[in-house]
Amino acid sequence: MKRYRRGWRALAAAAAVVCVFVSPGASASVGAGPPRVVGVRPATALDGAFGVYAERARSPRHWTGGDSTYSVRTPAGELWIFSDTFLGTVRPDGSRSPVTGEGGTTPFVNNSFVLWTGHGPRTVTGRDRSGRPASVVSGAGRDGWYWARAGVPDGRDGVAVVYARYVRTGPGPLDLAWRGNVLARFRGGRLGRPLSLTPLPSSARTAWGAWLERQGGFTYVYGTEQAPSGGSFLRLARVAGGDLRRPWRYRTARGTWSPREADSARLAGPGGPALRTSDELSVVRHGKWYALLSQRADRPFSAELQLAWSRTPYGPFTRPRTVYTAPEAGPHGTYRNPNVFAYNPHEHPELERRGELVISYNVNSLVPDDVIRRASIYRPRFLRVAIAP
Repeated sequence: MKRYRRGWRALAAAAAVVCVFVSPGASASVGAGPPRVVGVRPATALDGAFGVYAERARSPRHWTGGDSTYSVRTPAGELWIFSDTFLGTVRPDGSRSPVTGEGGTTPFVNNSFVLWTGHGPRTVTGRDRSGRPASVVSGAGRDGWYWARAGVPDGRDGVAVVYARYVRTGPGPLDLAWRGNVLARFRGGRLGRPLSLTPLPSSARTAWGAWLERQGGFTYVYGTEQAPSGGSFLRLARVAGGDLRRPWRYRTARGTWSPREADSARLAGPGGPALRTSDELSVVRHGKWYALLSQRADRPFSAELQLAWSRTPYGPFTRPRTVYTAPEAGPHGTYRNPNVFAYNPHEHPELERRGELVISYNVNSLVPDDVIRRASIYRPRFLRVAIAP
């Protein structure tokens, strides 16, 4: 089931408003703890930039909302990577027409790009045989589709993005299942069609590509495995260099790296038990520490964004601490709607200044008509999180 049913420099410089102070993060030991959070402020200029773009055009190929919201800096500009995407027009009253196929005129695709250059943003989609907008990465079968994971620069002007293939398993809203991972490679002048589509390791029930982090001559590939009691377990692979088509090695329970995907182990939290995270997340190095940004995983549809820290890319991580609660979610949130929820937190290190994290998260509703009546619900929100050593 589709989830709508359930100049980059200008963007990098965009910032806003008043700080909301929160408690410091956890420390691993006295005098040697991780960075502490000293303030969080909504990046309203970034929010506004996407809002203005969504509502300014009258075209069936124009982005008006999307989720996932990964990003990669490219020579052409800041590339924003989206999963489920509404295209078309936002009406003057803030609504959109229902999607095509349901009596409306709004195109809907399962993945897209927005490329933000010095001349402003433009939407990138694929095209079907009739020339109508289609997902950038398609071909997952009659009952399947691809949702975006993280991306990294690839070659001189390209980008490589991991995608997860999902299929329907029944008529219900949660009747869907992950079925595999692929790597799509794009060139700067041809973002609307992959240069290549390569199968990735997919035998261990792990949706790889939840985050990609390049450090020390390796690309670290984080993957999520759905946990029976909610949330996800986190696993880690790495590739020498930057080409994800090269052989993978997997972090094991013994602290070694194995060529066998079956040997990959769940990454640990404090004290050794497996850490639980959201399905989408980020792990970014800040000085001598790695910041794991996730959504609170022990409560369904939690609006809490949490940080945990580790000295290494593979943990163990400190106990996650809540640094922000999305104000849009729930019956007492911005929309006064119990069906509205927040999800998919990501860091955007290429937009950051020293001593801060730039974070996005998505907002959606469990009732599909909500994001038709109020197009503004279904857009990314941004934060700047100040940290001190």
